Amino acid sequence: MSSTYGEKLKLSIFGQSHGPAIGMTMDGIPAGLPVDFEALNTFMARRAPGQGSFATSRKEADQPEFLSGVVDGFTCGAPLSAIIRNTNIRSGDYSNLKDCPRPGHADFPAQMKYKGYQDVAGGGHFSGRLTAPLCIAGGLCKQWLEHMGIRIGAHISSVAGISDISFDWISPDLTALQNGFPVLNATAGKQMLSEIDKAKAEGDSVGGTIECAITGLPAGLGEPMFGGMESKLSQIIYGVPAVKGLEFGSGFAGSDLRGSQNNDPYTVTDNKITTITNNAGGILGGITTGMPLIFKVAIKPTPSISRQQQSVSLGRMEQQELSVQGRHDPCIVPRAVPVIEAAAAIAIFDMYLLDSKLWEE
Repeated sequence: MSSTYGEKLKLSIFGQSHGPAIGMTMDGIPAGLPVDFEALNTFMARRAPGQGSFATSRKEADQPEFLSGVVDGFTCGAPLSAIIRNTNIRSGDYSNLKDCPRPGHADFPAQMKYKGYQDVAGGGHFSGRLTAPLCIAGGLCKQWLEHMGIRIGAHISSVAGISDISFDWISPDLTALQNGFPVLNATAGKQMLSEIDKAKAEGDSVGGTIECAITGLPAGLGEPMFGGMESKLSQIIYGVPAVKGLEFGSGFAGSDLRGSQNNDPYTVTDNKITTITNNAGGILGGITTGMPLIFKVAIKPTPSISRQQQSVSLGRMEQQELSVQGRHDPCIVPRAVPVIEAAAAIAIFDMYLLDSKLWEE
C-alpha cells in the first residue's frame, strides 16, 4: 500500500488536507516505551502552519489526539493511533482544479489516475498537510532514539541560492540549531527570509535544501543491496511532498573527486575505529560505519503560486491562464525541516526493531 511504510514498524498515514481529520497508525511498537506528550507537542509546533511570513496563513493547532496505544504515559503494545482534526479549511479555493490543473502540482497526474474521483481540496492526500501525522510518528520515534543516545537534527542548508554553513560531518553540533528559523548562521537566515519575502510579494515561491545529521548510531546497522540504510531513508523521505533530490555525504560533489580524495582514511580514537573524514556520510555498503549519518534533501519551490501561469482546461482541451487561490507557503523549506527529522527517525527506529541484537542491547 502506498500510504504504509516499514517492516517491523508498520506506519500507515490517512486522511485528506480538507477532510475532518488526518492521522496515523503505527503498529509493531514494543510495550513500555515512555511517551512525552509535551515534547511531542513542541516538536509538532515546528511544522505547524501560520508561523510567520514564510509560511501559509492557514492556522491549525496540530494537536494530536491519541485514540489507542498509550496508557498512563507508556506504550501498551497495541497499535498507536492518533488523529489531528482539521479546523481551518476553505475548500472553495480549489473548486476549479479538476478542470485546470496547477503546473508543478499533482493535479494532472491524479486526474489521469483517479478519473476525477480524487479529492482536490487543499491537494487532498497529495498535500503537505499529510506530513503532520508523519511528524506524530517521527516525533515519538525521535524520543525513543534519544533514550538510546541517538540524536537527529536538521537545518536549512540553502534557500534561493543563499547557503547556510554546513554541519561538521565528523562531530556535528546539533545544539547549535537556532529556534524559529532553523539555520546555523543567523546572517544567512536573514538573507533567506528577505528572498522569501521578495518572492511572496511577487506572487511567487522559492525552494532550497535541508541538511540532516544523525549521531550516536553504531557501526553495523543496515543490510546490503535493497535493505541498505540509504534505501530505507530514501523510501520514506521521498514520501514527503516537494522532495526532489537526496544525497548522502559528499553525494554528487563526490563524483567529481578522485578516490584518494573521496575515501575516508581509518584511524583509532579512544580505542574506537573512526574515519578522519566522512565523505561517505556514515554509510558504506548500505551499513552504518559508526560515523555521523549525513544527508541532504532538495525541496522544490511551492507549486501553488498566485502569479499567472499557463495551464489547460481539461474539459475544453485548450490553453487557459491560472492564478492559484488559497493559502500557501512562499517557501516550504523551513516547515519541512522537522518533517525530514521525523522521516529519518522512523526509518532508523524501524531498522533498530529489525535488528534484535541491537534492540536487546
